[in-house]
Amino acid sequence: MNLAFVESPVQLLNVLEWAYTEGGDDLVRSDMTVVVLPPVDPMSRGQLRRMAELARDEGATVRWQEARGGAGAPLKTLRSLTGLLRRADRIVIGDPFSRYVQLLLTMVRARRLTVVDDGTATMEFVAQLARGERLVRWHRRGSSGARDLVLAPVTATARRRFTPSRTRTVEVFTAMPVEAPAGITVTPNTFAWTRARFGPPLLTRGADLVGTSLVETGVIDQEQYLEAVSALARAHGATRYFAHRRESADKLHALEAATGLEIVRPDLPLELIARRGPIGRTVLSFPSTVVHTLPLALVGTEVKVAVCDIAPEWLRDTASPRAQGFLSGVTETARDVQRLAPWRATAVTKA
Repeated sequence: MNLAFVESPVQLLNVLEWAYTEGGDDLVRSDMTVVVLPPVDPMSRGQLRRMAELARDEGATVRWQEARGGAGAPLKTLRSLTGLLRRADRIVIGDPFSRYVQLLLTMVRARRLTVVDDGTATMEFVAQLARGERLVRWHRRGSSGARDLVLAPVTATARRRFTPSRTRTVEVFTAMPVEAPAGITVTPNTFAWTRARFGPPLLTRGADLVGTSLVETGVIDQEQYLEAVSALARAHGATRYFAHRRESADKLHALEAATGLEIVRPDLPLELIARRGPIGRTVLSFPSTVVHTLPLALVGTEVKVAVCDIAPEWLRDTASPRAQGFLSGVTETARDVQRLAPWRATAVTKA
């Protein structure tokens, strides 16, 4: 049995992509059970429910597990999943940085482990494995203190699980440009399932703009971001803004008022939204996962993906010292995209 743990819609999408690559057109042959550990924000939960419907339609068994519903929920979840963990031949995970997943990995006996894409975080995960570093999300600034100390043994055990051995194989299924350490198998994610199931899309004459949660994660200054979105929309004739599921309602209201863009809250990951259409002939984005995945999902169409670099002055003081280098790397390694210079305004002061 293949047992997958996902916490976001794009992770579930990429589990389906992996199962399609592994088992062919019939996902039932992959013997896939997906455990959804939903976050608390409504947007993510809504997209996860829609993705869960698609996974069930494809023949996967989907188990919705409320793991964050109170103080006793984590322990209850661990007890309820023990049997599945022990029976699984392969564990498939979408977020190796997740404390929850790392805790589950301490109970794993499976001889095969697969990590599917969780966006650009996959690039940092593989790089940290190669450098022998502890697993820390790229946008985090330093340690969170006592909590990190308490969970350090769990993180260390999880990291050992990601290291191949005589009794365990490790695979990374990714659309990102990565160079895995020796012993780890890298399988390309070409979005074959998405292209087989949806599209080709109807193309509109205008441009669409893809939002980012870099403001919410404390990386980018909001006023700089609003000014940059306004400038991009004017320069390229964009009419719609596809919001990231983590973008705050207040920011989106401010963005709508400042730009006049139609704010779209997608009910599925953008790769599926774009493939189903309608979609603009140009899709504008800041450095993010979609500059790597959309060209793959939209191969064979006339859609052009363009990425706008992040200027150093956009970064907040709360941003990680690694932020600028990481975001530049996301852009520089993207294939089949047009690069746009960052918009700059001297009138806006960094927060």
